[in-house]
Amino acid sequence: MSIQLIEHVNVDTSSDDITTIKIYTNKNLEKIPQIHHIPKQILFDIKVVSLVLPFRVNNYVLSELIDWKKVPNDPMFQLTFPNKDMLTSEHYEEIACAIRQNSSKPALDNIIKRIRTTLNPHPAGQLEKNIPMVDDKYLDGIQHKYDQTVLFFPAAGQTCHSYCTFCFRWAQFIDDYDLKIAAKEVEELMHYLRDKPFITDVLITGGDPMVMKARYIKAYLEPFLSEELDHIKNIRIGTKSLSFWPQRFVSDADADDLLELFKRVKEKGKNIALMAHYNHFKELDTPVAVQAIKRIQSTGVTIRSQGPLLKHINDDVETWAKLWQKQIALGIVPYYMFVERDTGAKKYFEVPLYKAWSIYQQAIQKVGGLSRTVRGPSMSTDPGKVEVLGTNKVNGEKVFILRFIQARDPDWAYRPFFAKYSETATWLNDLKPLEGNTFFFEQVMKVSSMYNRDMNRSK
Repeated sequence: MSIQLIEHVNVDTSSDDITTIKIYTNKNLEKIPQIHHIPKQILFDIKVVSLVLPFRVNNYVLSELIDWKKVPNDPMFQLTFPNKDMLTSEHYEEIACAIRQNSSKPALDNIIKRIRTTLNPHPAGQLEKNIPMVDDKYLDGIQHKYDQTVLFFPAAGQTCHSYCTFCFRWAQFIDDYDLKIAAKEVEELMHYLRDKPFITDVLITGGDPMVMKARYIKAYLEPFLSEELDHIKNIRIGTKSLSFWPQRFVSDADADDLLELFKRVKEKGKNIALMAHYNHFKELDTPVAVQAIKRIQSTGVTIRSQGPLLKHINDDVETWAKLWQKQIALGIVPYYMFVERDTGAKKYFEVPLYKAWSIYQQAIQKVGGLSRTVRGPSMSTDPGKVEVLGTNKVNGEKVFILRFIQARDPDWAYRPFFAKYSETATWLNDLKPLEGNTFFFEQVMKVSSMYNRDMNRSK
């Protein structure tokens, strides 16, 4: 079955009705009602940076989440509006100069494309190592990095209600087909899953699958109800819609249809988990956000929360403690605190690992046991998800204690290892092993072909 590619968000720029979404990008930035709150220089900076990193915001975010009296330092403004410092000064000046000189579109496009290639558009081997192959054909829009879990990127869901400035999948939203991960067909996914009983989980991701109409989501979910896919027990859906457009589950024309679909899939024995992306407790403060959460939970769907630790947005203990406390009170399960990934505007948002762990530890100490399901700080690296467990001393030398939560090789999971302590390291690649020149997994990856392996084996 082929899913028609259309804009699945009903854009209306004439009504002030908060139940009708209005989208703003760098093409209609000046039409934002609150534009007068943004100083002219910052407005120019937004225009410059948004040529490289995608920018998209909606009227709900503008009206309900951003405190315009605190712009540009408001965390929700930082979360959605590009900032000059999200590019290097050299890259910023190169684009700004081209704009001031009225450079031709081809010349400007060449500059933009060159800069994007320096920003590690697909980190952790997403294109090189995670896409499976069947009959000498790569399955576009499918990733299979960990044994039990397959990721699926429906082409119709490769946008969002608003874009996050830190987004590690920013390359999905630019006009570069070579960088886009998307599947137009659902049959290839089903065919891939049928003879692999060891796969139990499918994560439908994007972009944001919740930008699709309920009838399209139904077309993706219903095949999992067949007997031949009985081994698929858990369907996860990654989404930011609970934060950026909770009306999706409340007042959108097909909101009831979507919730009925969730309920029916649950009643057929499949576990559905909505993997909700939250970055700040402010996202939980509006009545419509709370209503959306309650409506989803009424279907039996579990909501789990995850999000990265971000400088300028949530790099403090109180923000995380308050976020987790509010989530637990609303019945949301805290799942992950991520480390900002090594892509896009990483330099602007990154927090040293020692500080990330300190924030996590202190925030956990402020919440009750129900919140302590959250794991972190976790790095989604090429070899796997690496969790920072803390620091200690080994033979008198201070070290980081690390472990894999998930790994390309399942035998690595939950195996502790040590790295030399560093106050500048922000990612796994910045760390040095306590002994020798390489970590144990680096040695294996160098000599083994299993990490470009054919994931099509059976167990």
